Amino acid sequence: METIEHKLVSVNGITMHVAEKGKGPVVLFLHGFPELWYTWRRQILAFAALGYRAVAPDLRGYGDTDAPEAVTRYTCHHIVGDIVALIKSLEVEKVFVVGHDWGAMIGWYLCLFRPDLVTAFVSLTVDFRPRNPRWKPVQAMKAFFGADYYMCRFQEPEMEAEIKKYGTANYIKKVLASRKPGPPCLPKTNPFGNPDTDAPMALPSWFSEEDLKYYVNKFEQKGFSGPLNYYRTLNLNWELTAPWTGSKVRVPVKFMVGDEDVTYTTPGVKEYVHGPSFKKDVPLLEDIVILEGVAHFLHQEKPEEVNTYIHNFIKKF
Repeated sequence: METIEHKLVSVNGITMHVAEKGKGPVVLFLHGFPELWYTWRRQILAFAALGYRAVAPDLRGYGDTDAPEAVTRYTCHHIVGDIVALIKSLEVEKVFVVGHDWGAMIGWYLCLFRPDLVTAFVSLTVDFRPRNPRWKPVQAMKAFFGADYYMCRFQEPEMEAEIKKYGTANYIKKVLASRKPGPPCLPKTNPFGNPDTDAPMALPSWFSEEDLKYYVNKFEQKGFSGPLNYYRTLNLNWELTAPWTGSKVRVPVKFMVGDEDVTYTTPGVKEYVHGPSFKKDVPLLEDIVILEGVAHFLHQEKPEEVNTYIHNFIKKF
């Protein structure tokens, strides 16, 4: 870990923290919620050893990257703008992109908006979500999954206080260790449980107490407003992406997900992923990999296996 280099880069009006190691073609790793560049620690070391330049930023609102206060500064255009500026700062024409969770969502947007910058894309956990011109996302999720669906509840301003009440360490452990099938819901009372009476939650085997301390330190410094703002711009993103209605993703793509992933087990996802629509929306979709017995954080739970899948895909280019 001490061989990983860290730097601050000025991008799109903010200062971004970036971790990187290695020389060669750039593999850009984009983290999800509630994570940091650190989630890619095993990938950074592995791909640097394979002859790549592995680059993993803290996204806007996370870790040591700036966190603007206004919700409206977390739209897909802002986040993709950050990534485009980061790519330009690397002085390369194109990059490989690997995204997990919200990082995968940003990867899909990047492929839609600037396919000229992406050689190939590996999406972990989140399939492509074509824009539905008839339904705003939050209203659609409320209709299908109820008002307690976690993305709907994340719209509410009291969520930061609920996380603080539950405890940063407890919350991160709960998210990382959860293997409950989707769709995840948060009740109005004690949405995450009661840390005073619930049985202590153990960390998963692939995440140490030292790892947890790093996460807790960063999230207690920065807070959760920035990360939650990604969810709070869902309807705004829907409005801003109207010009891309019906657009297809025209870069080579590999999709990977665990069969116990909360996103994969949400109703409707398997039907889309394994039906004709996914390939229709993403014509250069080359492969779909379902890892058995693996949950949401597959790149941490099964790093060697996931790294091999990623490398076998990108080395074709």
